[in-house]
Amino acid sequence: MTGKFIVFEGPDRGGKSTQANLLRTALQDAGYDVMLTREPGGTPVAEAVRKILLDPASRVTPRAELLLYEASRAQHTEEKIIPALEAGKIVVCERYTMSSCAYQGYGRGIDMDLVDAVNNIATRGLQPDLTFVMMMSDKYFLQRGESLFADRLELEKDEFRKKMREGYKELVKKTKNAVLIDADNTVEEIHAKILAYLKEYNIV
Repeated sequence: MTGKFIVFEGPDRGGKSTQANLLRTALQDAGYDVMLTREPGGTPVAEAVRKILLDPASRVTPRAELLLYEASRAQHTEEKIIPALEAGKIVVCERYTMSSCAYQGYGRGIDMDLVDAVNNIATRGLQPDLTFVMMMSDKYFLQRGESLFADRLELEKDEFRKKMREGYKELVKKTKNAVLIDADNTVEEIHAKILAYLKEYNIV
């Protein structure tokens, strides 16, 4: 595949969408063909699964949750991501396999070998060329206000969020081509760092 695959990861409310959109615009302005997408979602089937997963009324067991995410990912990868990469596009995606490792592995306590195995099946072994892990101080997440706590994962208890956040910190250390981004910085500072990393990792 001739394209490049860039993923934004991290806990909720850390600025992933803002930075993904800024990056898309910057790359398009520089003349690159860019596709912005997200997980769970990105295709009609995957978006339908997203509604189930994030609906606060859904009662989903941990293993069912993992498999629903992976079903969505498999559809998204085969229908949208791989064709775009084969066409030479830069794909910018909000969340990918690291989310399942952090949320279902560390957060839910599902065996990481199992999470890795189903991730590999869903992605056909596809790995990001660069992953940005956006980590905001937990106090800022809490300061956003309860009105923003809208989906099923955001409504999880503090203990779950703590495990998930620690998981991300561990994962970024052992994941190839992954960098930790301090999401407490300004939007402009973060965007500048991201552009610098793109050059450092030979994405552009």
